[in-house]
Amino acid sequence: MELKKLTEHIWYMPYESERDRPNLAYIKGSKLSVAVDAGHSAAHIREFYSLLEKEGLPLPDITVLTHWHWDHTFAMHAASGICMANTLTNEHLAEWKEKIAREGTEGFFALHESIRKEYSENKEVIVKTADIVFSGEVSVDLGGLHVRIMQAQAPHTEDSTLVYVCEDRTLFLGDAAGSEFFTGVRDERLCRKLCDTIRSIDPQICVEGHWVPTDMEDTLNDLING
Repeated sequence: MELKKLTEHIWYMPYESERDRPNLAYIKGSKLSVAVDAGHSAAHIREFYSLLEKEGLPLPDITVLTHWHWDHTFAMHAASGICMANTLTNEHLAEWKEKIAREGTEGFFALHESIRKEYSENKEVIVKTADIVFSGEVSVDLGGLHVRIMQAQAPHTEDSTLVYVCEDRTLFLGDAAGSEFFTGVRDERLCRKLCDTIRSIDPQICVEGHWVPTDMEDTLNDLING
């Protein structure tokens, strides 16, 4: 696996289907750096950090979660700096932290084969809640680079967060454009709402959690016709 440079200020480690690992992104300003999503496990995020270090990039000061699903969040305990999530995302993480503490990991491992592969060889499952919780929208000045972090209505989950790098016109969607995980349904009304949100932002590049970066029109077409 290699770290890919997407724009002047953005790098990412590509997704992997076998273990359902999403893209992990890194955004660097002159003062601060932000990661988009924490990853599936400690092993996942450590691979990401190793690639950053090879490029001479400092580890992220802030990690922003796009939604609560394990493949994007369960490596938070191994994350550098502070982790940020919206209120709904944090509530889901708190529920899963309590559930695993109460019932163990059997139910979690039963959800999907990719989880069992990620946590093979008795890797520990540790669920952590966020350090900073927000509602609505937050803007962060990284030093010559501005990032908008915003909640959005979307078909995948009720707790989607979008991350927009203004100067690089790059929008990170996490899995917001996908079907709801547990039902496989992609609600048309929520697809239209997400399309409207994306159009209002007007990015040049869209990055979904488990796909290659593409342009806005391709993302909108998938939402409307997919």
